[in-house]
Amino acid sequence: MIDLDFALIGHQDSWRAVADVLAVLRGPERTPLPDDEIKDIFPWIPPRALCYVDVGSVVGAKARGAYIDSFIPPDGLGAACVRENIARVRAAAANAIQAGAKIVSLGGFSSILIEGNFDQLPERQGTVFTTGNTLTVAYIVQGIKKMCALEGRDIRSSTLLIVGATGDVGSGCARCLAPHVRRVLLCARNVERLRRLATELQADGVQVEMATDLRRFSADADVVICAASLPSPELLLGRVAPRAIVCDAGYPKNLSPGAETLGARIFFGGLGQITGGLRFAPDFHGILNRHPFPNVVQGCLLEGVALALEGRFEPFSQGRGAITPERVEEMETIAARHGIYLAPLYNADGPVQHDCGAPALVEHYITKPGDRWIQGAAQ
Repeated sequence: MIDLDFALIGHQDSWRAVADVLAVLRGPERTPLPDDEIKDIFPWIPPRALCYVDVGSVVGAKARGAYIDSFIPPDGLGAACVRENIARVRAAAANAIQAGAKIVSLGGFSSILIEGNFDQLPERQGTVFTTGNTLTVAYIVQGIKKMCALEGRDIRSSTLLIVGATGDVGSGCARCLAPHVRRVLLCARNVERLRRLATELQADGVQVEMATDLRRFSADADVVICAASLPSPELLLGRVAPRAIVCDAGYPKNLSPGAETLGARIFFGGLGQITGGLRFAPDFHGILNRHPFPNVVQGCLLEGVALALEGRFEPFSQGRGAITPERVEEMETIAARHGIYLAPLYNADGPVQHDCGAPALVEHYITKPGDRWIQGAAQ
């Protein structure tokens, strides 16, 4: 047993990312595998730890963890593969438990597959699990407010549309933002869950509409959060206001590359940035965190990191419907205390910029040469 502070369970969202991971594991001296061969061998790779992860806090705390990939195929996230994918998450969780991780964050579809039902996981022997969704919600909400400020929008006069509203992330965003907007539109597949959430918000005086079909809504939503559990980028937003602010918080992304968004201001949400130091051993920088800025990581994974730095080994986020504004504020305070903040905003075209051509409004952090380790792989 290695006795780690934390473990991060994730998966790759594209075959390009899979190829890059395998290239690091095989070493630079080996010729890269062709795409068809990668797809042939991938289903036979069991979940395993790819690397150690060392994180520093701005107040001097340090934590060591491991990144464990469940090796779920990027095109195998659909309903037909649920049973096999749950088995992979369970095996990844067993890896984390065996390594002695005190807290484990479930990234991407890992938490969606478990749905907060941690009883599906192996006997935990003192290891606790968190979905990480509370910190994800915190960074989505912060990103929405920042984009409104950059665009000169008054969020109080906005109509907020949440796609995937009844999920843990979507409902958490609804509770946090509903008091600050004019009207809320809720879209999800499950009618009963929609009704429960709508009733909850209406009890607090929020003006709410709900639908299972996006086409049912009028085209005046000017702030949109996409947090649906989609296996691939397939969401088409056809009924939103021109130049709407759109947060794509899906992993994989929700928005279809061919979506007509009428000049919408799109950004990728739910991401945080570590400013106290992040090291991978072996070096997976830019592969496991494929972002245009240094040390940016998904909020769901960062929740476990922040709790480990804080010494709070507890299942902070446990499942659908428990994320409240108070819990979000508590979690973002813990993260900020250790120098983990909202990541600079960006989209598929790069950093978010003003239309006037001003430089990208992002924070710049310097990555020192010593911040990258090239030591032996995790076992």
